[in-house]
Amino acid sequence: MNKDQKTLSVTAARSMTRRSLVAGVASAALSLTLLAGCGGTPAATNEGSSAGSATKAAADTSAAATGKLIVGFDQSYPPYGYVGDDGEYTGFDLDLAQAVAEKEGWEIKLEPIDWDAKDTLLDSGAINCIWNGFTMEGREKDYTFSDPYMLNAQVIVVRADSGIASQEDLAGKTVVTQVDSAAEDVLEGDAADLAATFASLDTIGEYNTAFMQLESGAVDAVACDLSIARYQMAAKPDAYVMLDECLSEENYAVGFKKGDTKTAKAVTEALKALYEDGTVETIAVKYADQGLSMDNWQLK
Repeated sequence: MNKDQKTLSVTAARSMTRRSLVAGVASAALSLTLLAGCGGTPAATNEGSSAGSATKAAADTSAAATGKLIVGFDQSYPPYGYVGDDGEYTGFDLDLAQAVAEKEGWEIKLEPIDWDAKDTLLDSGAINCIWNGFTMEGREKDYTFSDPYMLNAQVIVVRADSGIASQEDLAGKTVVTQVDSAAEDVLEGDAADLAATFASLDTIGEYNTAFMQLESGAVDAVACDLSIARYQMAAKPDAYVMLDECLSEENYAVGFKKGDTKTAKAVTEALKALYEDGTVETIAVKYADQGLSMDNWQLK
């Protein structure tokens, strides 16, 4: 499964807030109070200081602390997370999350999100994990991860009648990928030399629309996760082909707020147990016709 672009806007917003606060401080007494609170003169200790401790304690929104797993996922990312024909959220990862929550005795809430807002939502506690074909490589400094559970790769898919048979044939072509995805990261990083040969590298909100554009001829290729490629080719086996050369190989893992090692460890151990008792394979069979294979399962 997914480069975070919110830092600049969030920083600007915080900067404006600080300027507004400073502009509104009118009295010398209030200024001194603010200085003391920021480390100027130590504030006196009293019963009111317990409010700070209470706030700090309440900030732990992890599943291990609250007993509630709030799963942030992209609802347009089959077969890992999507809206089923019955209008309900479904997918391999969502079923795994449900099985883990049941095993741990946690309540579960499935929270569809805008993918590029995932960090803000995780930091605020609106979600407490990202579980949706989430690539861990390159993101280790930003999240605490479970052990990797699924092998993945970044690949290129083209129309079957396009005449494109190799990465070299992509020179001068229009390639699209999902915004803030692992494929975008690779094409702007390790595979930047290849991307430089494209006529353009465009981004889009979700992969279903990207493949609609590919089928219509609006773009020449889609860079995406192997799981997405398999899903789309299973749905329309005569429409698309995947180039033999991978852009990269990587792993899917469950992402948590940095430092939430307790929940990450609990999820890892639960997934191992669910593999041992056959639950994982039972879930995988549901999505086999969508290109999902247990051959890529890593956590044993």
